[in-house]
Amino acid sequence: MPANLPPQYFDAEKNFREAKDPLEKIAALEEMLAIMPKHKGTDHLRAELRGRIAKLTQQAAKKSGVRRASLVIEKEGAAQLAVIGLPNAGKSRLIAAITNASPPVADYPFTTHQALPGMMEFENIKIQLIDTPPLAPQAIEFWMPPLLRRADALLVIVDLSADPLEQMEAINEQLKKMRVLIGDSRDEPDPEFTTWPKKALVIGNKVDIDKDGRNYAKLKKQYEGRFPLIAVSAAKGSGLEELKARIYEVLDIIRVYTKAPGQKPDPTDHIILKRCSTLADAAAEVHKDFRAKMKYARIWGSGKHDGVMAKRDHVLQDGDIIELHL
Repeated sequence: MPANLPPQYFDAEKNFREAKDPLEKIAALEEMLAIMPKHKGTDHLRAELRGRIAKLTQQAAKKSGVRRASLVIEKEGAAQLAVIGLPNAGKSRLIAAITNASPPVADYPFTTHQALPGMMEFENIKIQLIDTPPLAPQAIEFWMPPLLRRADALLVIVDLSADPLEQMEAINEQLKKMRVLIGDSRDEPDPEFTTWPKKALVIGNKVDIDKDGRNYAKLKKQYEGRFPLIAVSAAKGSGLEELKARIYEVLDIIRVYTKAPGQKPDPTDHIILKRCSTLADAAAEVHKDFRAKMKYARIWGSGKHDGVMAKRDHVLQDGDIIELHL
């Protein structure tokens, strides 16, 4: 079956050939992958491009300096979330308030020019947040689409001192150009092209300025049920602890602890799993061979009784303690 590649693919391929830096090559390859139609005729080419991306990513990870920090940020902690928004929405101030990062903060737009990571602590885990340049057409860097596509979820910052619906429309428009879809998007994705659906939490910032709550009410009326929503003030510090919990919820992950027979679990040592994961999934996360070798397991938490033997397909819950027997 012929690939039937569109003209945009060859434009991206030209960018790949002309790119000098491995990171620029990665961005071009990911764009080629996004543009490529999805059918059997492109399966081999798709696999080839993914292999090139993996190889170039390894090369890029060995480099140091600002460009590496901007373009290829290795995931750390339980998850990686990209923080996005229009100019002057307060992204950097929010990240400075809830992480250990110190991004440039000012009351004028376009203070962020590169991607900057910071670690947010929630209970006994750490979650990586990445501050990004504003989603303005003239300011979007070539490396932004791959960064957003790699993230586990997106935090969408909306300025409640201005019309939130106009902002959401503009943000969605920019994301669609990158083939990134958030929430239960009502726009049908083009079945011929690759898209990246992403979980997203919409954060109404500057709630202290929206004193009568009118703008947040507009946001809720339009988007409640499509996205999880929360209103905060990064400047005043209101709603930030609840925000951390909502960020954890949107990731849809759980923490599971392991213990050896006769010993107590280490509360600082946990396995991060997707919600609805099973004992077999947890065993594989501990070691790739444990899924097949596990004879049985005991569980504390979601079992009927503490220490009860559980089957491999037992669905785990946040905070469960498991004891694997091989």
